[in-house]
Amino acid sequence: MHDVIIIGAGVVGCCIARELSRYDISVLVLEKGEDVAVGASKANSGIVHAGYDAKPGTQKAHFNMLGVAMFEQAAQELGFALNMCGSFVICTDEADMHKLEALKERGEANGVPGLKIIDGDRMRQLEPMISEKVAAALHAPTGGIISPYEMTLAYAENAASNGVKFEFNTEVTSIEKHEHFTITAATGARFETRVVINAAGVYADAVNNMVSDHKIEIVARKGEYIMLDKLGTIHSTIFQLPTKMGKGVLVSPTIDGNIILGPTAIDVDDKDDTAATSQGLREIMQNALISTPDLKFGHVISSFAGLRAHSTGDDFIIGETPDVQGFVNVAGIESPGLTSAPAIAKHIEGIVAPMLNATPNPNFNPIRQAPFNFRRASNEERAAAIAKNPDYGRIVCRCELVTVGEIVDAAHSPVPALNLDALKRRTRLGMGRCQGGFCSGSAVKLLADELGISLSEVTKSGGNSRILYDR
Repeated sequence: MHDVIIIGAGVVGCCIARELSRYDISVLVLEKGEDVAVGASKANSGIVHAGYDAKPGTQKAHFNMLGVAMFEQAAQELGFALNMCGSFVICTDEADMHKLEALKERGEANGVPGLKIIDGDRMRQLEPMISEKVAAALHAPTGGIISPYEMTLAYAENAASNGVKFEFNTEVTSIEKHEHFTITAATGARFETRVVINAAGVYADAVNNMVSDHKIEIVARKGEYIMLDKLGTIHSTIFQLPTKMGKGVLVSPTIDGNIILGPTAIDVDDKDDTAATSQGLREIMQNALISTPDLKFGHVISSFAGLRAHSTGDDFIIGETPDVQGFVNVAGIESPGLTSAPAIAKHIEGIVAPMLNATPNPNFNPIRQAPFNFRRASNEERAAAIAKNPDYGRIVCRCELVTVGEIVDAAHSPVPALNLDALKRRTRLGMGRCQGGFCSGSAVKLLADELGISLSEVTKSGGNSRILYDR
């Protein structure tokens, strides 16, 4: 019997797991995928939103503002990279200036500090790549960027180090409530728990509707992206004026130095449809050129798509379900969900801990020691690491400067990398210019050795996605 089972190991589920690990209770995370951050948490813009976009009075606005204020401490404690580089919303038509003013007023109503409208000339001084057609821009200095999967992993690893258990490849197929909850998985495994937290992303409606008569509906909203090489030409996140479907196509640096373009916003029926389309990618390129007309698409190194969990009520669904005591929803967590996740987790902690009369975990450690990162380290730090372990001097991935030592660390971390994609999320191996063309073979061999499996058992992303079948 567990005290809490969290369904979903995305950023919200992992943040909640970490906060609940502060207590002397049994916490289990069930994830249908093969790793943490395999849904929306690996395929989004990686933006820390300042908070000017959400409608005042909504859950989105409330948790956005609480969340953004938590990032600097979270990054320091958990060792994930954060760059509070600021963001801009550009206006290319003076007839739309009232929309920019309205956005500023909305942000001020939400409590966003430092908002300022600047003219086009000042905008181009700050970001020379910006179009000559930009008449004005709203500057939000409290916006930032992170790696969404790095953040998710940091929370998950700290949770695991503090006693939380993770079960992957475990799709929930039914939930029954009697004196406690009985959860059945597609594998046939059964789990019993006192409290269920539903953080199942685009499938949160299906999970809720298994047990509650208060039905919810989640729409999968596809967002496609283009990733450019490390050009160093954009320094802040550049948004266009938002529409009812989202914040438009952004142009932004990533925490790792690339430039990301996107997303599109198309509602899809298939909640597993993460295929990028030629139409979507053309739309991204056309709209990105509105902001930055000198972008060179010969520098594209990757494209991908993610699915946002859009609630038909157009707001987060957070809290205990009225008709099922102990069943807590964290559903419809679309943008600004990544920014809101730390604050949502603290809110859920405040619901669940009293529910269980939970006492503090005397061994809780809020600090995660981040693994050594050769690419981000100074030459002095590299030399010191290599002196202790020569494997930190053996480069495997030339594009992203990933070493043998980092691959070994990832395979033995508190939430270990068990396949090639999991290794990429932890080290960035294969995410650079050649997209794994040079390093994948060596990585397969290293992963097989560290996991104690044969070469043919190494997969790209779990399941039947084997990379090698025979010699």
